[in-house]
Amino acid sequence: MKGGEILRKIIYILPAVGKKPGERYISTWKMEPLPLATIAALASDDWETEFFDDRIELIDYETETDLVAISVETYTALRAYRIAEKFRRRGIPVVMGGYHPTHMPEEASRFADSVVVGNAENVMSKLLDDVRDGRLQKLYAGQPGYKVVLPNRNIYRGRDYISVGLVETGRGCHHSCDFCHITTYYNATYHPRPIPDVIDDIKSMGQKFYFLIDDNFIANPAYSIDLCKELAKLKISWFGQASVNVARNDELLYWVKKSGCVLLLVGFESLDAENLRQMNKAWSVNSSDRDQLVRKIHSAGISMYASFIFGHDNDTPETLERSVDFALKHNFFFAAFNHLIPFPKTPLYEKLLSEGRLANPEWWLDENYKFGDIPYIPKRMAPEELKERCVDARHQFYGGGSIIKRGIALLGRSPALALVPLFFSANKHLGKDVYGRDSLPLGKGLDELPK
Repeated sequence: MKGGEILRKIIYILPAVGKKPGERYISTWKMEPLPLATIAALASDDWETEFFDDRIELIDYETETDLVAISVETYTALRAYRIAEKFRRRGIPVVMGGYHPTHMPEEASRFADSVVVGNAENVMSKLLDDVRDGRLQKLYAGQPGYKVVLPNRNIYRGRDYISVGLVETGRGCHHSCDFCHITTYYNATYHPRPIPDVIDDIKSMGQKFYFLIDDNFIANPAYSIDLCKELAKLKISWFGQASVNVARNDELLYWVKKSGCVLLLVGFESLDAENLRQMNKAWSVNSSDRDQLVRKIHSAGISMYASFIFGHDNDTPETLERSVDFALKHNFFFAAFNHLIPFPKTPLYEKLLSEGRLANPEWWLDENYKFGDIPYIPKRMAPEELKERCVDARHQFYGGGSIIKRGIALLGRSPALALVPLFFSANKHLGKDVYGRDSLPLGKGLDELPK
């Protein structure tokens, strides 16, 4: 009892992608689960909360609770459904939310008692009231905008996450890349978070480094400049995501750096003009000034995490090698070399389906699917060759010689001193993860592995 009210309990769960027997979970994936902390902040005081991070700990399936809330991504859907089944056998209702249930509500409803479609902030209070009154609905439709709330980071206590504070600054993106789950939901619209809310969130944390969660930090340049002016007053260091076009706006680039930005994740995706056109990203950059823009960002004292996606229709072994050479030439802080993934309900998925090229249309539900498998038929390479070349690219970039060369280049850019040990530590971990993530089995948790 609390204040005359009967306490109810809700359990929040973050599923793992999968586990390999005898191996730890991918270290570079162990960031704070910000969406669940945000949802946890919406529960009123008459709700007791408990949290399980399936990536790093065992779930107590016997704990007493009135509701289980699971955050689901496409890669974690199979594992989420298995977790839900164990609680539902005990008669405990399960609600699921996240981008995957938002795009696949009919599928998720087969494994959950209730599904939240879209952002949960505007419906969570009603959902909890309905649980209390015994009238949980099958579907709750959230809205794309914001409800001002500071995440309940108390749920993180006792867990060893990467020591980077995650803070949301915006949702959505005004671009329409054909492979992107996020722009599909937000209908190519950007929703900035109120600046005072962002500042209050950062002030409440006291971290050394922050990752400003925003799919395109410069989607609204006027907002970004205003936010950066306030961030500059906090004297923090932060990472974020933006297009290379940040270098086309001198005022924006100045304030991004002035605000404490030390690293930007830039999605190049491909260096091939035809690939960019097909994925609806021809706006990204002209090949004639790509190198110049990269040098301009580096000259501003901002390092770059370059992201590439292999397996587009115009990709050949030669185009893939060009991307690796480009990443090594510019001595990027990090680089990602991933294969194209057809997430359900994206234009890419529908295109491959219509062309009969989806070899595994529901790959995320396939118990035999492993992380890194190619669930579609590329045009100019065999699936196995594409998979191997992604792994080889990561191995080449994160080799010892490359790390040393890129580290020397980093020192030449006069970075913040705290960034130097982070560079060597993180690159070492990423080098180890090259093969650790390859062939990671979907759906298997610690409780399902051999003793």
